[in-house]
Amino acid sequence: MKPERSTTNLRTLLALLFAFALVAAACGSDGAEDTDAGASDDSSETTEAASDDDDAMEDDAMEDEESHSDDAMEDDEAMEEDAMEDDGAADDAAASGAYPVTVNDDFGEITIEAQPMRIVSMSPSATEMLFAIGAGDQVVAADSYSNFPAEAPTTDLSAFEPSIEAIAAQEPDLVILSFDTGEIASGLADIGVPTLVYGAAVSVDDVYRQIAELGIATDHIDEAAAVNAEIREGIDAVVANVDPGAEPVRVYHELDDTFYSASSNSFIGELYSLLGVENIADPADSDGFGFPQLSPEYLIEADPQVIVFTNQVGYSADDIAARPGWETMSAVANGNLVEVDADVASRWGPRIVEFLEIVSAELSKVPAGS
Repeated sequence: MKPERSTTNLRTLLALLFAFALVAAACGSDGAEDTDAGASDDSSETTEAASDDDDAMEDDAMEDEESHSDDAMEDDEAMEEDAMEDDGAADDAAASGAYPVTVNDDFGEITIEAQPMRIVSMSPSATEMLFAIGAGDQVVAADSYSNFPAEAPTTDLSAFEPSIEAIAAQEPDLVILSFDTGEIASGLADIGVPTLVYGAAVSVDDVYRQIAELGIATDHIDEAAAVNAEIREGIDAVVANVDPGAEPVRVYHELDDTFYSASSNSFIGELYSLLGVENIADPADSDGFGFPQLSPEYLIEADPQVIVFTNQVGYSADDIAARPGWETMSAVANGNLVEVDADVASRWGPRIVEFLEIVSAELSKVPAGS
């Protein structure tokens, strides 16, 4: 039975809508595990007939016994090989994504009857994931914000206000959304199009899970596992450079000029946590929403040592430094104002390692004791 999709996780939806409003590009657990089907060996029993003959038949009896023994050994070896072949076939079936397959999205289980070859991605993060796992050739259309990689088939489809008619015009056999109010997925189901909904990640484990599930859906299981392994290795390499004994660097991630920030309760906040920083937005996020609005006075008192902002806010590091009273901030005084690509900073997917590397490099520039 198709899961009810009339509601979605409130925190995830609000976070996603908030990201839409603040960063245009943001409209968009460990990976899913392969299940091995074990084959069971059938036991066989060889019963030897007792010989009523005398010593004259002894040689024949011995030959018969050896023959039975050899046959039994051959039967055991054959059954073992069959069991291994069955295990291998099960593994191959799981690894090849033999259809139909059942995939989990944010609402439950979805069955995909055949390998999708006309995917419509309405999520920039999902688009990046699909191309990363080698399913790019199966994507026929992507939303207007899906600008990476360069070969992504970007269209004028709106991920923020998706239209069933516009999506259906692409003749998709699979649609991927970043959120759903209940109408799009059910409307597409009515015309026989399966839909997967993967909302904004709230943890790195969510990234692994979404990549793995997309691998199952598109028959790129091994490639998805390889991408997840590469992400883990990249994160581990960055985190290995963090000195656990060092005093945490105070960081302020600015989302816009009204001083909204991202606390540790947000996905990007979790990335900062991996770097061992002190997120100055955390004390202001008492409700755990993840995106508290701060004030100039609060920020001056918090004295961040690094300020991170994106290239889509419409102002520069010089503009930030010129704000009244901000010249006393350590980040401003030491020139630790970091502009990052908004897409890299706002999308959950393979490029989270790139974001961590950029921020980590800037953290290393902070003078000790500043």
